[in-house]
Amino acid sequence: MLTIGVNTFLLTSPFTNESIDIIRQFKDWGSDAIEIALEDASHIDPHLIKRALDDNGLRCSSICAAMGPGRDLRGTKEEQQNSIDYISQVLETMVLLDCPVLVGPLYSTVGRAEQTTDDDYKAQWDIVVKHMKTLAARAGDLGRKLAIEPLNRYETDFINTCEQALKLTQEVDHEAVGLLLDTYHMNIEEKDSAAAIRKAGKHLFHVHACGCDRGAPGNDHIDWVGIREALKEVDYTGSLVIESFTPAVKVIAKAASIWRNFEPSREAIAVKGISFLRSHFA
Repeated sequence: MLTIGVNTFLLTSPFTNESIDIIRQFKDWGSDAIEIALEDASHIDPHLIKRALDDNGLRCSSICAAMGPGRDLRGTKEEQQNSIDYISQVLETMVLLDCPVLVGPLYSTVGRAEQTTDDDYKAQWDIVVKHMKTLAARAGDLGRKLAIEPLNRYETDFINTCEQALKLTQEVDHEAVGLLLDTYHMNIEEKDSAAAIRKAGKHLFHVHACGCDRGAPGNDHIDWVGIREALKEVDYTGSLVIESFTPAVKVIAKAASIWRNFEPSREAIAVKGISFLRSHFA
């Protein structure tokens, strides 16, 4: 059985020490794990959070990188350094949380989407590869992993597909670097989500599972049977994490263009989603 988790953006932004009750909430909703969207490493005392996780029988399956304004591996020199510092600090925090993987669009600010020339794109690509090599080495030294996430075309112009993310992974060429595939983004950008999973193969480190409308997984038009069978074929043993948002968390709602509720409540997203994933992927 795959580990089933929920991303903290469902309930709050930012996640801090004061958010600790979310851990109990996720446990009560049936989650095996929590994906902490950590906007700054200084926001939490990792020892405090780890004790709360242990007390509730949950694990931190992943940290979701918050690549907001000012963090961009292909941006200005200051933005590049901000990103390197942020990711490096989060990696160190992950050791104390016993968290295996940092996930997300590590390469760029979310929302940077514009037409670029081939030369400009190549220059950005080379900068990102260089920085990712440095970060991969640091992650490897700490026994952690980095999972690069393709986003849809409205959120980035840089990496939209599994094939592009694989190319970046192959150029970085480090065992600590792999992919995160998200059913929502794949539904927009991939011809065949199951085929994308098979293409990722052993490089697939993490999966975000949510509905085609960004709501609870299940009861939507995504080919969940095909996704389940593809994950079996590549021997995926990681986590399935629900990453859904609501208008209640206003900063994230604006960033992800969430203007309406997908379910009657945030609890419904988690409970319905966890129930579907647990039954479907058992």
